[in-house]
Amino acid sequence: MRISPTSNPRLNEPVGFVLLTIAVAAILGLISYHPQDPSWNAANASSATQNLVGAPGAWFSDISLQWLGLAAWLLPAYVAALGWIWLRSADKPQPYVRILGAVLFLTTFCAALGLRPDWTLWRGAIRAGGVIGSLLAEQMVSALNLPGAALLLTATGIVSIYLMTSFRLAHLTKLRPETAGKAGKSGGGDQPGGGLNLRQRWTAWVTSQREKAQLEKPKARKGAPAIEDETDEAEPASLDQGPVDRDDLNDDEADVETLPPPALQRKTRGTSGTRATLPPIIPYEVETEDPVEDDEPAPAFAKRPEAIEDDEDAPWEEYAEEEEEEEAEIDYRVPTTSHLHPPHGRTAYDQAELHAIAGRIQAKFEEFKIGGEVSLITPGPVVTTFEFKPSPGVKYSKIINLSEDLCLALETESILVERVPGKSTVGIEVPNSKREVISLREILESREFREARSPLTVALGKDISGRIKIADLASMPHLLVAGSTGSGKSVMVNAFIMSILLRATPAEVRFIMVDPKTVELGLYHEIPHLLTPVITDMKKASNALKNATAEMERRLKLLAEHGVRNIDQFNAKMAKRREMLEREGNADLANALKNLPYILIIIDELADLMILEGRQIEEAITRLAQMARAVGIHLVLATQRPSVDVITGLIKANVPARISFRLATRIDSRTILDSMGAEALLGKGDMLFLPPGTARMVRVHGPFVTEEEIEAVVQRWKAQGKPRYENDYLAAPPDEIEGPEDEDLPGFDDPMYQDAVRVVCEMGKASTSTLQRRLRLGYSRAASILDAMERDGIIGPPNGSRPRELLKPPDWLDNVPD
Repeated sequence: MRISPTSNPRLNEPVGFVLLTIAVAAILGLISYHPQDPSWNAANASSATQNLVGAPGAWFSDISLQWLGLAAWLLPAYVAALGWIWLRSADKPQPYVRILGAVLFLTTFCAALGLRPDWTLWRGAIRAGGVIGSLLAEQMVSALNLPGAALLLTATGIVSIYLMTSFRLAHLTKLRPETAGKAGKSGGGDQPGGGLNLRQRWTAWVTSQREKAQLEKPKARKGAPAIEDETDEAEPASLDQGPVDRDDLNDDEADVETLPPPALQRKTRGTSGTRATLPPIIPYEVETEDPVEDDEPAPAFAKRPEAIEDDEDAPWEEYAEEEEEEEAEIDYRVPTTSHLHPPHGRTAYDQAELHAIAGRIQAKFEEFKIGGEVSLITPGPVVTTFEFKPSPGVKYSKIINLSEDLCLALETESILVERVPGKSTVGIEVPNSKREVISLREILESREFREARSPLTVALGKDISGRIKIADLASMPHLLVAGSTGSGKSVMVNAFIMSILLRATPAEVRFIMVDPKTVELGLYHEIPHLLTPVITDMKKASNALKNATAEMERRLKLLAEHGVRNIDQFNAKMAKRREMLEREGNADLANALKNLPYILIIIDELADLMILEGRQIEEAITRLAQMARAVGIHLVLATQRPSVDVITGLIKANVPARISFRLATRIDSRTILDSMGAEALLGKGDMLFLPPGTARMVRVHGPFVTEEEIEAVVQRWKAQGKPRYENDYLAAPPDEIEGPEDEDLPGFDDPMYQDAVRVVCEMGKASTSTLQRRLRLGYSRAASILDAMERDGIIGPPNGSRPRELLKPPDWLDNVPD
């Protein structure tokens, strides 16, 4: 028997309404009870029933009052509470334990009333405790006497309250002023501390109770369909049922089932949901994901890996001495998701409209002599997938080539056609007439995101079936993002940053943000996570990448000295060593041992960097991409121009994970994804995600985050402390300033350097042949002078067979002092 509500609100609400109606009828029956009514205990066929609910009310009131006495009034109260739970689709944990507590409380109440055997009602017709209460009270009084029986019933009543509710006597201590003050501070820092009055203490206690209930919420509702890496068929339903509300398919108050990892996930189908049929039968499938309730903030969580074996010979003291000069750590508190807007409502799907679209698709294929049928319909938040099963002998390429004809037939912007993995069908992804806005808060409050271990877990969005998708930047380990203007690239970068800001502290993750546009990442100015100020100067960006390479080499040496392979093992070893030093009483040395934070380098526009600092940037990115994963340094490279001179072969080879938003041409799509398809996306967050280690792309719809939400979270972080910048990252590396190799470079010391600069400024372009002809230099010397000009930022990088671009204005040399 099912006691807790289902995942379908449209089923829960009628059940709840019926239960509330039964409770009201029971109350009316008890109120109008009359001993002379015909019932189980009285046979009076001559008189009419006086009960307000008639014969059923007379029978119910007589039986319940005879057996339970006044405790019979608890029965309609229980039924009303159960109806209210179903009406709100509220999932209560451990329902059978609560029912046991309710039965125990009812029995205890009967026995307590039975301690007074002389208390009768309706002129002696009913005992106050009923038959059950009188029998129990008589047995307990004869065995324990009246005080002992009262004490036993008191203890039993307290136990029954424990079982029915989540109340604990220990929570009463939170009503003390000092405890309530601490609870106020822990709620986000916006509430006052000590010195609270009784009402404020009560409010603080209620808040802590809600948080406790949230933490004790079950991980999965019993009976809810689990999304696993297996295929479960659902029963087909008729299309002739009218519009389908999205709320039926995705219950906002249900718990989310665990998804397979993005890199291994296959297309799955839930065991419940609505299906549509086309003549003869077309299963209509909806894959559901159930976000947690809107008012539940996502907690801060980052589980650390298990500690590895300690190495007594590791140079702990040397490492501690390097960290002793750092300032004292701030006890940061991660903001909750309450700073984000609640999720938007679900979109309703018209089954008749889906029926018509499927018919038009099949008719179009028949027009081009392609046999087959639409076998499955899967609505999603942005697109609906129609699975077409071709007849034997039909080539897949013929179906692919009809994508533009399908666009004409369906009068839609674009259609993406791809093979469905593991099935003999072709997926035709048709845009919905009304798109669903995917909320970042919905993703961050999902069970998948909350149970992820890595502090670099980010929200990707939802796939075409509506399932939540997340990714771990630490396992990618680097990401390349491309998309034209307005496609949602910058919004996705902001969603990545917000995912980490609402999950990790500055002690766990630090950012290096490069913003050539100067307007995209300025919102994060002066947050404590920043390792450097937001970089807008290209020369400083080049220096930051080179210094990040030096930091990578330093960390690699540190890991080798301690005999570990990656940053997680190093931090686990540090934690184990700190515990051992604290037990030995050496707290100073224990506090000096610091964990290594992850460093996330975000470049908002890679093309600008490659134009000005092409060779140096490519070398630094390549080295970081090859070696930085183990030491916790990761790259997110975004560009709106995915051409081969920006995304070079070296960069592509070392950045396996890629995301592409809508692009202008198929050539751009092949450049970023090695496959076509990005040119057919819809824009505004619609993307193709290529996970590492696979060639199978996944279509995902990214979450939307507003500047108002970003500002709220940023201000919450700024209020906790200022950033500790490492300004050395912005300076040129020492080997470029006074390295031994610079002494022989024919740049600044070459007597022809100034003349060469003047020639380049006069002609407006630079080439080796020009300097050879005008200054009568050899090829090697002219090429070295051009390289020196590039390092000085006077000219751009090589551009194939064409001359290099002059980056300075023509009259620049006249304004330079001698």
